Amino acid sequence: MTAETAQGPLKGLRVLDIATIIAGPMAGTLMADFGAEVVKLELPGLGDGLRGFPPFKEGKSLWWKVTNRGKLFGTLDLRLPAGKALFLRMVSQSDVVIENFRPGTLERWGLDVETLWKANPRLVVLRLSGFGQDGPNARLPGFARIFEAVGGLTGISGSEDLPPMHTGYPIGDPIGGLFGAFAIMAALWRVAQGEREKGEEIDLSLTEAILRIIEVLAIEYDQLGEVRERSGNRNQYSAPSDVYLTADKRYVSLAGSTNRTFANNCRAIGRPELPDDPRFATNAGRVAHAGELDRIFGGWIGARTQEEVVGAFRDASGTLAPIYSIDQIFQDPQFRAREAIVPVADEDFGAVRMPGLVPRFKRNPGRIRWAAKGVAADNDYIYKTIVGLTDDEIATYRADKVI
Repeated sequence: MTAETAQGPLKGLRVLDIATIIAGPMAGTLMADFGAEVVKLELPGLGDGLRGFPPFKEGKSLWWKVTNRGKLFGTLDLRLPAGKALFLRMVSQSDVVIENFRPGTLERWGLDVETLWKANPRLVVLRLSGFGQDGPNARLPGFARIFEAVGGLTGISGSEDLPPMHTGYPIGDPIGGLFGAFAIMAALWRVAQGEREKGEEIDLSLTEAILRIIEVLAIEYDQLGEVRERSGNRNQYSAPSDVYLTADKRYVSLAGSTNRTFANNCRAIGRPELPDDPRFATNAGRVAHAGELDRIFGGWIGARTQEEVVGAFRDASGTLAPIYSIDQIFQDPQFRAREAIVPVADEDFGAVRMPGLVPRFKRNPGRIRWAAKGVAADNDYIYKTIVGLTDDEIATYRADKVI
């Protein structure tokens, strides 16, 4: 990444990413997508633990390539005095630092936020952790399954007669990344308003991020004393709304809570009279009789192929969709038309395909410059061009295993 290759509304912003695995790096990657110069610093010789996550191709983590796309890759041992001094020099030239070590780690290394602000008073520091920087659980380890479980998401996922279920992807991590990127931009807005000598410390608890996205559970318990339970694929606030098996052993998902969408769905299955039934005249009534509606809709859907079902509902403006696997996503005309999957330059495989930019800016779009690179791939550029070290200084730091 150089000033010439940067493109997007965040061009000119510099971010130091010293976070690991997914949540923190995801926040940095979202900023890189839209033009920020994101310098990812890893431990010399070791690198980020995500490099060891499958799936692999020829020994290279494909997960790594997408989660850290568009960044510059350097190494630095912050635990060493020389590494600390070099990091503070970089902080003085940057706008943002992203870290997700256990609370107290940066302080132990002599890199507490007050020290960072002495190097750069306007610095925005994003601190992600499982439970936040304080409280009785602050120093417990945090992983997606941990904060998904404690935050309440896992408890409402799965069938009522089976154990709670996690999703097939550690969804809590990218959720944290989204909150992190938003929080950074909110803090930078104050900087843009002229508060150039006032930085910000952002304390992002990933457990609290999960709780935030399932927001209605808290007010439901507070005001009604009700504890939401698992209901499988059946929606608890509208009916019919479930996952149904088609005749060709594929699945579709049905939604719709308004009277109009219910009427359209009824036309799709050839039952336009159902909205006139007093049991089904309102959404509350339909929820109360969800079992009967599941029998009606499930029976019709189960006698037809997925293609037939989807076609009938689209003709009737119904609210049903096929449940896609990733190969179907690659072939879907809508995704193709929108170029939702794009080829990205990669140092190992020439080009790899991955999700494109979300959202899209019409006037000042970002772009994905490259897939994530190898350990220390950009050390010379970072330390010579950005930091301003000489070749001899770089060689000394390298020999001393500082970088």
